[in-house]
Amino acid sequence: MNPIDLVVTVCVVLSPATCEEQHLVFNFGGSPAQCSMAAPPYIAQWIGDHPKWQAVRWRCEFPHTHYKA
Repeated sequence: MNPIDLVVTVCVVLSPATCEEQHLVFNFGGSPAQCSMAAPPYIAQWIGDHPKWQAVRWRCEFPHTHYKA
């Protein structure tokens, strides 16, 4: 299994215009597309731990692909 970066855009429940990206790294044995399909339970767990936030979108990518060289 390889680490993959689940990038979740979350917004404050009481202020939907206040958003940020959270990077959740976990081991997953598939592609980024497969990760996106498998992500909802992980996102639900994060939201359960952070009830003031709501997830509005997510994507998966291999770590460090969002950094420019």
